Amino acid sequence: MTEGAGIRTGDLPDDLTAAEAGMWQAFRNGSVYDLSSADAVVDDPHGGHPWGPERSVRARIICWLLLDGPPALPGRVSSLKLIGVRVTGTLDLAGGTVTPYMEMRGCRFDREILLPEARFTTVRLVDCAVPRLEAARVHTEGDLHLARCRFQNGVRLTDAHIGTDLLLNQAIVYRDRSGRSIAADGMTVGQDLQAELLESHGELSLRSAKIGVSLSLRGARLANPYARLALNAPQLTVERTLYLTPAGVGNPLLSGTTPARGTRIQRFECQGGIRLDDGRFGDAIDLERARFDLTDDQVLSLRRVQTPELRFLGDAPQRGQVLLSGARMVNLVDRADSWPGPGRLHMGGFTYENLVPRGPFPLSRRLGWVAAATAEYNPEPYERLAAVLRAAGEDEDAREVLLAKQRRRRETLPLAAKFWGYVQDLTVAYGYRPGRAAVWMAVLWAAGTLAFSHAAHPAVNPGGHPSFSPALFTLDLLLPVIDLGQASQWQLRGGWQWLSAAMVILGWILATTVAAGASRLLRRG
Repeated sequence: MTEGAGIRTGDLPDDLTAAEAGMWQAFRNGSVYDLSSADAVVDDPHGGHPWGPERSVRARIICWLLLDGPPALPGRVSSLKLIGVRVTGTLDLAGGTVTPYMEMRGCRFDREILLPEARFTTVRLVDCAVPRLEAARVHTEGDLHLARCRFQNGVRLTDAHIGTDLLLNQAIVYRDRSGRSIAADGMTVGQDLQAELLESHGELSLRSAKIGVSLSLRGARLANPYARLALNAPQLTVERTLYLTPAGVGNPLLSGTTPARGTRIQRFECQGGIRLDDGRFGDAIDLERARFDLTDDQVLSLRRVQTPELRFLGDAPQRGQVLLSGARMVNLVDRADSWPGPGRLHMGGFTYENLVPRGPFPLSRRLGWVAAATAEYNPEPYERLAAVLRAAGEDEDAREVLLAKQRRRRETLPLAAKFWGYVQDLTVAYGYRPGRAAVWMAVLWAAGTLAFSHAAHPAVNPGGHPSFSPALFTLDLLLPVIDLGQASQWQLRGGWQWLSAAMVILGWILATTVAAGASRLLRRG
């Protein structure tokens, strides 16, 4: 019997093996074709136990069924549902249009799967052993499931279009020759991309990918010791939330949810850099309890990211750098112990509107956070923090931040300007504590009054002069603009003359620092 005759009539072709004949009939019936042995060790597709001809089908026959298969039996819908099958040869559906439903569980592929530019309704490969999946520009109307599969030489989904969900939960993917585990640049997913408990050995690349709902890497472990990046996803768009958070272990019902207290969990861990530059996230970026193992030249980069909320609640990276330059968000939810130390945090142009600390985060540590982000003096992070505190009604804390900014700036000035800065700090705290000027004035007035009450003070004009008042005389010296008619009427000699000159100088210093502080406050207002 020819192949064409078999197609037209639905009869079995002559050259099918017994396993293939059973698959052919199951396809026409739309039923599950199960060749497993009920022995978990033997049936493990990732194990070393050999599967013989009784469990083997040729990839060419599968392609024949999917692309040009026999008609379904009356009252049935044809579909390919395989369990525990070994597929020999290359499964090549490149450029084809596959109408039947396709699901393969616990199967073992001898060679790679080729799906470039193929079109499907829904594809489910679950717990399968696959050398490589090549699926650039593949198009599915429904889901693409790759859960619990193992790919020895990577997965390529560049420019793929997934109509609903892409599932990679508990998959294990090793790198290909280019160093990538999953290459999915430009991919579009209509709803969720779930890659919970994923193991990625190589670079997971999602450049310019678009996710219609959420991207979940809960409990995933990304490792790329061969290059700088373990997750490379600049210009990534996620309509809702990116989860780099813990996942519950052992209960499939926990998938896609935050584990309840008491549940055994696995944290998100990343050995290698993360790049999310220029990304857009509709709800949040969640880093709850995430761990980052970076080398000195690797980064967690969120430059120019836009999101309503960043939950920076992971463990502080011990090495590497965190880059937030140019990022924009509304809420910054963080912990004091989640941020790296000095020189390893960069926040130039980083804007946020609200601070929502988890746990104690005193102002002194918040100032240390800003200082850690500015190896060289930069006023912008201080001014942003002060503006946020002021908007939250924390005016006193805002003034402390601006005072810290001036003190930081002082360290960059030449010696004379630095000395003048110390004077302003000591006297009126750069204008942010104007009450200090009144205290200094009162102290100098009291000291001068006491001192000048013992001074000899011959009159300048013996014929007519007011009576000498030590208090008014001292005040006349301290107030540089106001003339109280005392300092010009009396002569002092020797050390008293030097004391009066000192009082005049101190008065000018106080007046100048008060004026400088007042102008600074006016500019800030």
